[in-house]
Amino acid sequence: MATNRTPIDERSLNEQHHHESTSSVSSLIGNFAREVTTLVQKEAELAKAEFSAKLNQASNGAISLLMGALVLFAGVLVLLDAAVLALAEAVSFDQVWLSPLIIGAIVGVIGLIMLMKGRSNLRSRNLAPQETATSLREDKEFAKGQMQ
Repeated sequence: MATNRTPIDERSLNEQHHHESTSSVSSLIGNFAREVTTLVQKEAELAKAEFSAKLNQASNGAISLLMGALVLFAGVLVLLDAAVLALAEAVSFDQVWLSPLIIGAIVGVIGLIMLMKGRSNLRSRNLAPQETATSLREDKEFAKGQMQ
């Protein structure tokens, strides 16, 4: 069986096939771009929702810590008062003010030591992300080595 196609018909079919494959590739690329955009948007929405939930959780935790610290502080004050009364009873000072002075001085020294330790921990050299800085320097050196 012989076909009655002319070279023009074959060229027309080839052009049509080429046009269809080109449009299908561009269609695939367009669909891919839309899908990636949608994925990035959904991931951003998820991250935003998760961050909001974590921020709320951290806020509630901070409030609980603050409330606990206030109650603990009240308890410490009561215990310090009891220590003052116990010292006054045990030693029988003639001056009423001497027992609170001794307890206050002891607590003051402890508080001063804690403040100095806290201040030392907050110095900038202690807060610098040294491991990250080291890792970044190593990455930089690695990248330089790869470029050569």
